[in-house]
Amino acid sequence: MPAILVTDRDGVRRIALDRPDVHNAFDDALIAELTAALVDAGQDSAVRALVLTGTGASFSAGADLNWMRGMAAASEQENREDSLRLAALVRTLQFVPKPTIARVNGAAYGGGVGLVAACDIAIGAEHARFGLTEVKLGLVPAVISPYVVAAIGVRQARRLFLTGETFDAAEAGRIGLLHRVVPAEALDEAVDFTLALLAKAGPQAQREAKRLALRMAGIDEERAGRLDAENAELIARLRVSDEGQEGLGAFLDKRAPGWAA
Repeated sequence: MPAILVTDRDGVRRIALDRPDVHNAFDDALIAELTAALVDAGQDSAVRALVLTGTGASFSAGADLNWMRGMAAASEQENREDSLRLAALVRTLQFVPKPTIARVNGAAYGGGVGLVAACDIAIGAEHARFGLTEVKLGLVPAVISPYVVAAIGVRQARRLFLTGETFDAAEAGRIGLLHRVVPAEALDEAVDFTLALLAKAGPQAQREAKRLALRMAGIDEERAGRLDAENAELIARLRVSDEGQEGLGAFLDKRAPGWAA
């Protein structure tokens, strides 16, 4: 079964992560399908804007449990290659040459937060919750870190990377991860309002405006690729370390890790 749903209407391509039974968690298939869909949207002249969302109750819970189990048993090289695929997905989303909207319909954790951060505009339902909880597993949010830091700033990133705490949509709005927070029943209206604004602008100007904003922040695709390689090395090393193995094993076994108070 496909891991995403793609629909087009009035120049808007909507891509929904479609694994609601596992809260739209990532696995190899979803990463590959979503990356390909983003590349296609960027190349399709009929697409004026892109909306990314999830089906069911969640936006994305991050890593799939079975995927994590496989990575816990994989070699450092296999973990590096796996991390590079996820990094390529988020980088593709960041630099797709069309306006992107994250329609955050529910919880977003780990890599799901990375997808939200990589979109140009993020609108979330007020019941949504968020977390960068990797340190609880003896890991770090490595490959999504450039996008999260760019979205919320280094001060907030230091706090959330270190504590692994979860937070609500109001806090996500306060720190800049979300641009708007609305009641769940008003989410589509808020997205449609933003799409109407985007439709009034010239598509070439929008492409250049997006590049301009990123360039002024010192963000370019070549540098992003280098950072992705460095961060993939980091997460691969941590996954196979003693602490990473203990953290992943404890999570999979549903027990507290040895270092937990």
